[in-house]
Amino acid sequence: MIIATAGHVDHGKTALVKALTGVDTDRLPQEKARGISIDLGFAYTRAPGGATLGFVDVPGHERFVRNMLAGVCGIDYVLLVVAADDGVMPQTREHLDILDLLDVRDGIVVITKADAVDAQRLAAVRQEVAALMTPTTLHDAAVVAVSSLTGAGIADLRATLDAAATRHARTAREGRGFRFAVDRVFTVAGSGTVVTGTVFDGSVRAGDALVIAPSGRPVRVRGVQHAGHAVDSAAAGERCALNVTGANVDDIARGDWLQAEPLATTRLDVELTVLAGAPHPLRHWTPVHLHIGTAAVTARVAMRRGESVAPGATVVAQLCTDRPIAATNGDRFIVRDPSATFTVGGGVIIDPLAPTRRVPQSIRSVELAALATRDPAQALAKLLAGSAEGVDIARFARTFNLAPAHRDALLAAAGAIVVDRRHALPAVRIATLEADAVAAVDGFHGQHPQLPGLALNALRAEIAPALGDETFAALLRTRAGALGLEIGGATVHRRGHVTTANKADETLWQRTLPRLIEAGFHGIALADLALDLRIGESVLTDFLHRKAATGDVHRVNPHRFYPRALMAELAALATDMAANAPDQSFIAAQFRDRSGVNRTLAIEILECLDRLGITQRVGDARKVRKDFVAILGPARVPPPAPPKRVQSTQKRQPPARHPWTRPHHAAR
Repeated sequence: MIIATAGHVDHGKTALVKALTGVDTDRLPQEKARGISIDLGFAYTRAPGGATLGFVDVPGHERFVRNMLAGVCGIDYVLLVVAADDGVMPQTREHLDILDLLDVRDGIVVITKADAVDAQRLAAVRQEVAALMTPTTLHDAAVVAVSSLTGAGIADLRATLDAAATRHARTAREGRGFRFAVDRVFTVAGSGTVVTGTVFDGSVRAGDALVIAPSGRPVRVRGVQHAGHAVDSAAAGERCALNVTGANVDDIARGDWLQAEPLATTRLDVELTVLAGAPHPLRHWTPVHLHIGTAAVTARVAMRRGESVAPGATVVAQLCTDRPIAATNGDRFIVRDPSATFTVGGGVIIDPLAPTRRVPQSIRSVELAALATRDPAQALAKLLAGSAEGVDIARFARTFNLAPAHRDALLAAAGAIVVDRRHALPAVRIATLEADAVAAVDGFHGQHPQLPGLALNALRAEIAPALGDETFAALLRTRAGALGLEIGGATVHRRGHVTTANKADETLWQRTLPRLIEAGFHGIALADLALDLRIGESVLTDFLHRKAATGDVHRVNPHRFYPRALMAELAALATDMAANAPDQSFIAAQFRDRSGVNRTLAIEILECLDRLGITQRVGDARKVRKDFVAILGPARVPPPAPPKRVQSTQKRQPPARHPWTRPHHAAR
């Protein structure tokens, strides 16, 4: 059990810890010289029941409240110390306010220096303390009087602490990653860097790889110590020392965290309570000192412009820090005034990773209400139900410091499906989206049968406008096969959808196909074909491109399309040429001569066969890669084209003229 002291300066906190443990926690020379605690002190003792009691002695002077706040983070029990001669003092009140804001509920009030006053004074202090405690989380705390000088009451106090430790069972938050608040950093000769602090979540053992947050620097644990003894591991609720490698004392400081996953933030959405005794309302963009864990940073309070928080009120606000920090949902914090002279208020972190972009209030209010439950399972259920764009699982896990296995278990229990390795959606919503997608695609095909499909971005805008492009595309690509859909490029269509399967296109095909076959290997230009069929060239071009998508025709060049049967004959010709060649290859000139087409068209036909995967160019030659029958269907090998007539290169002589004849123009 971790026990912290609290109370006004010079009320005997350090003497009380020494009386209980035998350890003087004032270790600094200046503390010895001034007789007051300046920084945190630590001591351990074994209770009669066997529990280890770890004491954190905090300074009581108003100038060192910052150190006090670092000491009371993550404690289980508090000793609120009030000197019998002084009674309740300013730091008594401020420390109690801090404990109340940190939701510390287990502790005891110790009236010290009982030997210095009479019974009447002691009774008056008891009444004063009881009235002070009534409105706080420690309203049920017992009050005991002791003297650290004479030892009076110390045995009873020790027994009370033993009983508290026996009944205390700090339940680790299930499934959380390791998280350790650093309060001291030093070097040990022969060992290297050592950090001490409190384990908030998870457990640690030698060999574990961790990161320093918020810097993200990786470190490895060499050894673990608890209460001055080497141990195998340390778990949530324990103070321990970690010997780490990968960083020196300049790389780690009080306020840092050692944790399993990196995290850094400068915006935190919080539930903020302003103390009833605050001198004035807390206004928008007020600078404050923020204390969270062992960290102390400057920040500003952000609310709607013109709004403020009255003393005693609680609101949802945002804290914008001047430098990155690490935090987790459920962490408690304290805010003090700009000059760090008094405590203004405090509260609890709702979203440690508040978005930097503006989110619609209707959406953000649902998210904050879900995260405010502080229970990952409940929060996930509410986020899945209320988030139209899906739950960012990485951000969700970081918000609650969840271990990956526990995160996945929560997703499974909530019936959520991860669609793009990043966003999770409820299974029922995915089923609805699937049905809507099929209906939308079918409706589009009914209205536009000649178009290849519905654009993905248009489909998303119609059925799921809140989903991100990548999330929607990943969902549809994953489920397309089961839904009978196919995605080609940026469009989606029904499996087997044929853009030419309509009466008008079928009629046009019956007119076009015979003319394409009649054109033979030479083909026919689109302009000539359109003229023959008496239709617009653009209409014919669109039709043949759609036919090409079904494989009924193949585009040889931008102006010529060949029917599948004709391409099969050309492929059969190429296959026959390769089979009968010594090296199983042929060149474009040979194909030109066998097919009877000109060189340019021969090359374009071969390039088309290359695209179909039937032939492959190797240098200046081509070889056959695949059997064309599986791609184009069977075909006969066409007979060789008749040889072209070779014209004589001899120059024709003009007819002889009679020497007395001359041209008509010369007769003039």
